[in-house]
Amino acid sequence: MSAEVDLLLQEAKESIEAAQNYRSELQLRLHGLTQARKQVRGSSSQARDALQRHFSELQTAASRLLQERLTALLSEVDAIEADSIKPLDDCQALIEHGVGQADELLREGEAALRCGLGEKEDKLGSFTKKALHIQLDSLPEVPALVDVPCVSAQLDDSLLGALKEKVSRHGAVSSYPPVQIEELQERPGGVLVRWCKVDEDFAAADFRLQCRRSGTGGSQYEDAYIGRDQEFLVLQLDAHADYQFRVCARGEGRTEWSPWSIPQTGFTTMAAHEWCPGTEGYVLSSRRNIALRNDSMSRSCVIYSRSATYFCGQTLTFKISAAGAMDRRDSLGVSVDNARGQDSLQRDQAVCMSTNGAVFVNGKEMTNQLPALSVGAAVTFDMEVVGVQPGLHGDGTSVVKLRVTIGSGNREVVFDWLVEDSLDALFFGCSFTHSGWKVLVF
Repeated sequence: MSAEVDLLLQEAKESIEAAQNYRSELQLRLHGLTQARKQVRGSSSQARDALQRHFSELQTAASRLLQERLTALLSEVDAIEADSIKPLDDCQALIEHGVGQADELLREGEAALRCGLGEKEDKLGSFTKKALHIQLDSLPEVPALVDVPCVSAQLDDSLLGALKEKVSRHGAVSSYPPVQIEELQERPGGVLVRWCKVDEDFAAADFRLQCRRSGTGGSQYEDAYIGRDQEFLVLQLDAHADYQFRVCARGEGRTEWSPWSIPQTGFTTMAAHEWCPGTEGYVLSSRRNIALRNDSMSRSCVIYSRSATYFCGQTLTFKISAAGAMDRRDSLGVSVDNARGQDSLQRDQAVCMSTNGAVFVNGKEMTNQLPALSVGAAVTFDMEVVGVQPGLHGDGTSVVKLRVTIGSGNREVVFDWLVEDSLDALFFGCSFTHSGWKVLVF
């Protein structure tokens, strides 16, 4: 009986645990539904606000433009009217003056005819002289109606139809943005953002990536990248800080951008790569991620990273921002240590590439070669652990076999490199004999 009770108790415990897990999963799904409903409600409200604001601005702007055009046309009518009426007014004044003189002459003539014989001769003489002075046979010319402006307004009735057609196709509402962020990968001092199209019918000409720091500071989104690529490494980010990323696209032949993707939050736990300050012959940028060889008169030496910050599984990139003269001892690569007094990484315990494209492993040149470095070139180092084997000295130590891939342009060189098992991270470095070389590391 006791065994049966124990079995029932065990089954009851398992059922309770299963119910608890089931309830937890359902609560998680309820939370997911709440978030989904919040996104639908929130985005719909934002879309309404955007539509109302946009069309209100359009109405205001269109009303202002129409009023400005009406004012300009009415001003033209006023100007034509004023210019045309003035000569007519002048002619009217001349005619009215002539009518007044004629009325006065008629009154004098009639009075001369009615006067007595003793005064008639003098008055008739005076009347005749006045009539000759007025020149009764001279009449002012009045313009014909065909010579006088007839103001009219020419209005194109097709404007309303064209406007109606434009307005009917202006704006759109979409349920989903055409692009979404696909992946966020942390990098030293940055985050690699990848995105993809979710609307295959959308022909994208350019993509636009924006980033902002999360939190209560209320920072605004800022452009991080605009171009045709579908991934971008956002640098100069603080470690252990959350950042939000969003992306949109612009269609072929269009000027407006699509709706933004759903923002994604990413961060990096890895501090940014930095060059070691104080190295003779080199000056660094404020963030210490750019090194410039500025003094070819000083002794050639290697400038290393500030500390060993390169770990296997990461991609280390050197970007050539400016180039100087080449030398066979130039180098760009990684090393086990940051040994001082070295003039090149073409030495033991280091792998590197020279500016002419030659690849060196522990100081020995390989037969395979990469393209020579030039302005804008990027050199990448990728390493992964492929095995561990006993050390060469029989003292119980072991060595790690690293699979190293060095890429430049569209070519790669792959080889295996043995390092000590106790090694946690590697230094990176470069050396240039001549001035003018500028290298960005990330």
